[in-house]
Amino acid sequence: MTYNKMVCDGFELNYCIKGHGQPILIVGSSIYYPRLFSQELSQHFQLIFLDHRGFGKSTKRPMKQEDYTLDKIVEDIEQARQILKLDNVIILGHSGHAFMAMAYAIAYPQHVEKVILLNTAPTNSQERQQQSISYFETHASAGRKKQFEQDIALLEQDIEQDPKRRFVHMCIRMGAHSFYDYTFNAASMWEDVDTNMEIIDYLWGVAFAQQNLSQLVHQFHKPIFVGLGKYDYLVAPVALWETVDQVPHVTKVIFEKSGHNPMFEEPAYFDEQLIQWIKKE
Repeated sequence: MTYNKMVCDGFELNYCIKGHGQPILIVGSSIYYPRLFSQELSQHFQLIFLDHRGFGKSTKRPMKQEDYTLDKIVEDIEQARQILKLDNVIILGHSGHAFMAMAYAIAYPQHVEKVILLNTAPTNSQERQQQSISYFETHASAGRKKQFEQDIALLEQDIEQDPKRRFVHMCIRMGAHSFYDYTFNAASMWEDVDTNMEIIDYLWGVAFAQQNLSQLVHQFHKPIFVGLGKYDYLVAPVALWETVDQVPHVTKVIFEKSGHNPMFEEPAYFDEQLIQWIKKE
């Protein structure tokens, strides 16, 4: 897999391309996300993994908040589309990146054929985050809760040793909230992934808290796939998405044996559902 680099307004963003066919633009980390999607999927589509500024290298010092607004992320995606000479794309956003994918689709509907939103809550507000924590405390098994207590106790030490990768450490130590197999250690998925914490803190803490995806899907009248994991306690409960059940252009799939990463946890079924939906007229 070959990595390429583009520069957007002082940020070096890497991207890599895997497979051939209809392009799916996957926004996030070009290092992390190729590890989650199956080889089988790349035999059906051209998967384009694109960094955003939270995972890119900044040549700007110091950065200002206007350097990493959601609008700036959207413009980076548009610049990438132009560089890659893509006309219509399917855009995919997983977790917090779903907010980026939806924002791009709203801003540039003429270049988006379909939208895939995976394992995200409709909003990242403090109220919703507390709702997810309460759901975990009420519904998680005793074994899952015990595993979480053991893992999260190590987070402070992780951050002290390597504060620049605080986001990565948190993702790893939240494994009991993230995976159907709550004993799974995701550390290898995050190897060599660097983060700009100033950007990530703003996007996840402020920008995404101001968005409501369940409302935005009504504004984009093209097919939207919403994929959710039954055991994804990070953005629980799946009932948060019941409001889109009657929206004709939205297809919602709940993966019964997945947490936050059904493309990794149930790859065959995930691929089957996604391929079927994309090829559906």
